[in-house]
Amino acid sequence: MQDLSANQPIGIFDSGVGGLTVANAICKLLPHENTIYFGDTIHLPYGDKSSDAVKNYATKITKFLIEKQCKMVVVACNTASAAAFEILKKQFEDKILLVDVIEPMVQYVKKNFSDKKIGVIATKGTIASGVYEKKLAEFGIHDVHSLATPLLVHLIEEGFSRHTGSQLLVHEYLHHPQLRKIAVLVLACTHYPILKNTMEEFYHNEVKVLDSTEITAIEVQQKLAENNLLRTNGEATHRFYVSDYTVAFEQVAQLFYGDKIHLQKQNIWNEG
Repeated sequence: MQDLSANQPIGIFDSGVGGLTVANAICKLLPHENTIYFGDTIHLPYGDKSSDAVKNYATKITKFLIEKQCKMVVVACNTASAAAFEILKKQFEDKILLVDVIEPMVQYVKKNFSDKKIGVIATKGTIASGVYEKKLAEFGIHDVHSLATPLLVHLIEEGFSRHTGSQLLVHEYLHHPQLRKIAVLVLACTHYPILKNTMEEFYHNEVKVLDSTEITAIEVQQKLAENNLLRTNGEATHRFYVSDYTVAFEQVAQLFYGDKIHLQKQNIWNEG
């Protein structure tokens, strides 16, 4: 691995605003860390794209974040984690630290809920990959029931997470027979924590709703500490790039970071 320093930023990417939930958790847990966020809004949502396309997007974005001198790249998207993380490790593990959002969640479920009936909701791409069923089965956890809930991503990306329509859509999905009598619901899309309260209300707090935000942030902290790359003092800076400007992205970003954000359009797909 090339020489890295604690002062270098953490790179975080997703197809849109979803990964901001992970970025925000990282900033809260590690307030001195500099971050660079890339929202690939020109290609959102990844859940509707082919695996090969997502691999291409993830590889190009990771190269961009390496060029921005990041010490770590966090793949803050379940679809990209499922489709591309192994490819990213093969190509870049000798250059930077890498964290995905799936493995930390799998380890958390294994440790805390191995004897429970587990529901998983995510985009079409993540559900089609079967990644959660496969990884949990490796630990003898087989009572796993998955459901694709792709419209939630569109609703959030369009800025309707607080609209009454979001509650209706959440209820429609969670009433599905596939999720009947679950004890744990895994939000296997980084957009979905924005609707977590609505889901908890639906279940009257009788189902444990898990999202990957804090779990991933803890993984980031541990991996940085193991490599002596934690930044423990100084004011942090946060930069935000999008491949195509959208009003909704800025609105959702302001929910997490207030008015102190400046979006930079960086369409890396038009570059050589």
